Amino acid sequence: MSGSSAALQPPADAQRPVRHPDAPAPGELLGAHYDGCFGCGGDQPHGLHLQARAGEGVRITAEFTVQSAHQGAPGLAHGGVLATALDETLGSLNWLLRTIAVTGRLETDFLRPVPVGTTLHLEAEVTAVAGRKIYSTATGRVGGPDGPVAVRADALFVEVKVDHFVQHGRDEEIQAAMSDPDQIRRTRAFEVNP
Repeated sequence: MSGSSAALQPPADAQRPVRHPDAPAPGELLGAHYDGCFGCGGDQPHGLHLQARAGEGVRITAEFTVQSAHQGAPGLAHGGVLATALDETLGSLNWLLRTIAVTGRLETDFLRPVPVGTTLHLEAEVTAVAGRKIYSTATGRVGGPDGPVAVRADALFVEVKVDHFVQHGRDEEIQAAMSDPDQIRRTRAFEVNP
């Protein structure tokens, strides 16, 4: 994480991340944590529909294809959409820790344009944990998983309780998610940063 601000540098007493024993197996598709999520949910017609897979250790890979609705300049992905893809990928890492966490800080570097129709190949890993703080990094590549880096980010996530979402979310969506009869979907709706 060289070049990151001091806020993204783990303290000297930070611990190495430890994959939770109940984390999805390497290669397993994580699926959407919530159908209404702009990053990974299927109910968002113009969402990213990001597909993430568990990797080894505390790593994941993900992909999304830039659609016309994701444009900033003509024919190119909007920088905010690329930052969203990085944030969604980094937030998905918390499933491997089995920790509910929200984005505290995200620093993004844009290295090359990403045209509409391009599939962005993302890789992310947790680098350190210090109390409630989770430090992580990600890259997005074009032309394949080994292609040139187009975007990268360093992030700090902060562990929260489910009450965070209940207190701050819009009541209509909170009640719908909490009344879902599928316990797994109900739990997963609150697993990743909003």
